[in-house]
Amino acid sequence: MDQENEAAGNGHLGVDRHGDRELTISRMFRAPREAVYAAWRDPALFRRWWVPQSAHGIHLIGCDTQVRTGGRYRLDFATGDAEPIAFYGRYLDLIENQRIVWTNDEGEAGAISTVTFDELGDRTQVIDHELYPSTESLEEAFESSALALPEQLDHLGLLLCT
Repeated sequence: MDQENEAAGNGHLGVDRHGDRELTISRMFRAPREAVYAAWRDPALFRRWWVPQSAHGIHLIGCDTQVRTGGRYRLDFATGDAEPIAFYGRYLDLIENQRIVWTNDEGEAGAISTVTFDELGDRTQVIDHELYPSTESLEEAFESSALALPEQLDHLGLLLCT
């Protein structure tokens, strides 16, 4: 997967911790900002890259997004025979082709996520800034869901090349 992304001109993933509660993840894509932004905003495109293939037995079965300031989202995942798992929240701010800010409201450990899209020539720098309510919640995310993000962004890079 890395060789395919490098051949497509997609950059390496950068992960930085800032203090006890903040995490920043950055990635360069060889694609116009509008296309990268659309892949985050359009549910049909989002479904194609969000669930990593290594998450065996997990499928995105519901993707209800109202991507606008004040809108809500809900992502439902099937996990085999267990009850579906839901992730949901609100969109706090949205600037077309530049920024999406949302909450993760499914529990007390939920972060506020800010994703920015910076146009740099024929490439787009995506920066995902996560602000967690506590050190413990950052640690928990870093040990679990944050580990999937590199693969998710690899899939996004490949989608943008098609």
